[in-house]
Amino acid sequence: MRILLTTFGSRGDVEPLAALGAALQAQGAGVVVCAPSDAEFAALLQRAGAPLAPAFTALRPWAAAAMANQPPMPLPERAAQVMAAQFEAISAAAEGCDAVLATGLFPSCAATRCVAEVRGLPYFHAAYCPIFIPSEHHRPHAWPSHPLPDDETDIHRLWDRDIQTMNALFGGAMAGLRARIGLPPVDNVRDHVFTLRPLLAADPVIAPWTPTDMRDLIQTGAWILPDDRPLAADLKAFLEAGEPPVYLGFGSMPMAALKESARVAVEAIRAHGRRLVLSRGWADLGLQDDRGDAFAAGDVNQQALFPRVAAVIHHGGAGTTTAAARSGTPQVVVPQLADQPYFARRVAALGIGAAHDGPSPTAASLSAALDLALRPGIRRRAAALAPTIRVDGAAVAARRLLDALSPHAPPSRGSWSPSRVHTVQRAIQRSSSATRAS
Repeated sequence: MRILLTTFGSRGDVEPLAALGAALQAQGAGVVVCAPSDAEFAALLQRAGAPLAPAFTALRPWAAAAMANQPPMPLPERAAQVMAAQFEAISAAAEGCDAVLATGLFPSCAATRCVAEVRGLPYFHAAYCPIFIPSEHHRPHAWPSHPLPDDETDIHRLWDRDIQTMNALFGGAMAGLRARIGLPPVDNVRDHVFTLRPLLAADPVIAPWTPTDMRDLIQTGAWILPDDRPLAADLKAFLEAGEPPVYLGFGSMPMAALKESARVAVEAIRAHGRRLVLSRGWADLGLQDDRGDAFAAGDVNQQALFPRVAAVIHHGGAGTTTAAARSGTPQVVVPQLADQPYFARRVAALGIGAAHDGPSPTAASLSAALDLALRPGIRRRAAALAPTIRVDGAAVAARRLLDALSPHAPPSRGSWSPSRVHTVQRAIQRSSSATRAS
């Protein structure tokens, strides 16, 4: 049994697939991961023992070029480029595979879905955050170019509108690709790609899922890749030279505006009399001086570092939020886009940190958020919540997938037999028509 795992996205998309790949191999399956070929992603997959089949391009230069393009390329046009290119890369990676699983940017998932159909392979989709999955318990994610009407309270109408929005953004690209490779058209690209039974690779405490008739979702817990890399000697020396510092980093967010956010964050941290560890990240953040109260770091083992800091200031990516929660360390989330505002709200709701209001902090606004996060009650709640975070999500997902693909395993609630996979795939193709008729 060989399973292809695909993504086109940042480290927050790739690292969970590395964890799933390691878990699948531990249970006797073969894997290959089609992902961007950035050096840091290749290192992640090598650590997991998962072979890398390169996506159509490395992500970091692609993202930089996309952001430099003025005026920005319209999303439907960009989606068509990614979908076509990813179809070719994923097709090559799928040689000899028995099933495929997709996550990451929607055009890449759509390309994976097409590869699965062309090759007759079972297809699975995984999400890292519940907000993108239809449910009557939350409103759809609002795409920047298609805001949700504030006065609409009918949740089913909003999710029907979401189908129309995603058709408008991605339907043309998918129709063109499917026509070129000889597949029939679909009139609901969202459900065709996301499926009626997706996997939710998120911790049930941090990102809970309430059962709904709109989806038969399987929540596995977050897919966490164990990291036993030691901290660098100079970083260890810095940590041991004084009180626990505050960690500041925005991960794979490449926006130039984050340099100013980092500057005011450093000011706020110092105003609290705290030392700091600054992660350079994809925004290439740096310190403006050489004072001895700060340390600038490159790639670092968060699992080893976070338990040794006083607070974690970050962008609210699923992986960083989970890592900070596992460490029992208070958080300040400065969300930038996509699912990050959701995770900011969850951190605040759980009482394990503070959510900054908006993506562009001032020294005063961030100082107020940090003051809240550093309160003893927040630290106690963060420490109490840490042991409840599941660490076996990747192993759970691996068992689910292998049980589903075993021809000898009897179907059970929450499992997928190959025949069930194809039955649901056919149901997805009919779902949009049924929705429109109702």
